Amino acid sequence: MAPWRAVLAAAVAIFALIQAPATVRAEPENGVLRVCADPDNLPFSNLKGEGFENKLAELIADRLDLKLSYSWYPEVHGGMPTPFSNRDCDIVMGYAQGTELIEDTNPYYYTSYALIYRRDDPALQGVTRLSDPRLKGKRIGIFSRTPPATLLATNGLTSSAVPFDSPFSGDADQTHDLPRQMINQVAYGKLDAAILWGPIGGYVAKSSHVPLEVVPLVNETAGPEMIYGITMGVRPNEPQWKHRLNKLIAEDQPAINAILLRYNVPLLQPNGKVIKAASAER
Repeated sequence: MAPWRAVLAAAVAIFALIQAPATVRAEPENGVLRVCADPDNLPFSNLKGEGFENKLAELIADRLDLKLSYSWYPEVHGGMPTPFSNRDCDIVMGYAQGTELIEDTNPYYYTSYALIYRRDDPALQGVTRLSDPRLKGKRIGIFSRTPPATLLATNGLTSSAVPFDSPFSGDADQTHDLPRQMINQVAYGKLDAAILWGPIGGYVAKSSHVPLEVVPLVNETAGPEMIYGITMGVRPNEPQWKHRLNKLIAEDQPAINAILLRYNVPLLQPNGKVIKAASAER
């Protein structure tokens, strides 16, 4: 899920959150883990439980011996923060660390935006950063008003960039289809490359009929942050519950990584080093 979720969510929910009474509750009520999620937002979540956040929620519920229940809030319409104000959920998966406006757990994974290009393109083989001169003049698909768009400008790549409508548009069908459109244009040679939020880009690229390189943008030296720690949003003033989740994250990191890698999510260590499938169990 894109890191802008945290900013949008926090801005709407902050007033309700700071009004929440203190409690020492260590686990959800009635033996049920209530998760707020988007009903139609693969690869993250959907009503059928096919997303990686669904699978992670199942893992958490199993480890804590809780039943799993969902409240569905379409994220694209800005509805995700509401559960915290009406107390409908115990966790929301996929918040970017560091917004400072919400209470959240330790990161359960690190990821980044990614550069995606055809594996058989000799002109781009080995490109790992946007300052590489081989990208000059290349047609690069990019969403407007996202951190990578700023980074393209920093590296003088906007003149040949191909902008796509912003993922903030509010049209759920269009928002979910645009990354696939972008990847298809790379596969068919209409674009030389694309930049997408890593979990989305990796997932879509995995199903491409043409082998694609998904390169996490971890080597940038200027411009906005490309690497993010992803956390679970929780209610404030429940330190024991937060501690229990943090303990689970630490103990079950190998299982968490294994789920994410099945969806081709670019996984990183906190220092930005890429985690390969072979090292995911460490």
